[in-house]
Amino acid sequence: MFQKQAIVPKATAIIVAAGSGSRMGKGSNKQFILIDDKPVLAHTLLKFHHAETIDNIIIVTKKDFILTVSDLVREFGISKVKHIIPGGSTRQDSVSCGLAYAEPDSYVAIHDGARPFITTEKINELVYAAHQFGAAAPGVVPKDTVKELGENSKIQATIDREKLRLIQTPQVFKADSLKAAFEKARQDGFCGTDDCSIAEHYGITVKVIDGDYTNIKVTTPEDLPVAEAIYSFLNK
Repeated sequence: MFQKQAIVPKATAIIVAAGSGSRMGKGSNKQFILIDDKPVLAHTLLKFHHAETIDNIIIVTKKDFILTVSDLVREFGISKVKHIIPGGSTRQDSVSCGLAYAEPDSYVAIHDGARPFITTEKINELVYAAHQFGAAAPGVVPKDTVKELGENSKIQATIDREKLRLIQTPQVFKADSLKAAFEKARQDGFCGTDDCSIAEHYGITVKVIDGDYTNIKVTTPEDLPVAEAIYSFLNK
């Protein structure tokens, strides 16, 4: 799918951990929920810390959590973290905050802090792919049959799953191109559902490579037993 280069390509990881966690309903941010006695965010950060293609990490979090995140980074020895900054009112705003700290000529890997099961191998694969194709994101084929609905919620068509992908993170781009895409989105009042949609709005073509079904986002209480099962499966 892509060719490895003689020199290891590098990227800055922007870890977005500024969500309110309201859907978790536990009274605390989802980033700090424990899986095997380790916070979700620590699991995530350590994967990027150990990825050879990541040379530094920017964490975007809520202002009130900056000290907590700083303590977590020190506790787990995540020395690649260079900045811990406050985010905005939306994920899109938070990514923009992180991009402001990225070097213009670098690549950036945008990842959800609540996706703790990304692998270092997949991170490296995506950075290599982005350096070859300009932008890259992981995606998986939907497992269920997908229907298009018409009037009154009646089935209108069955969509070919092989042409569909559920897009995950990290999503990797050239920093200057993504900054320009976010600025255009701001000017146009465009709200994207992910970084790829903002890139698409700007005209950037994104290469999709195979993702992993285990790369889930821990968002709701129902995700916790699934996350614990995935952790046990991956570490058995």
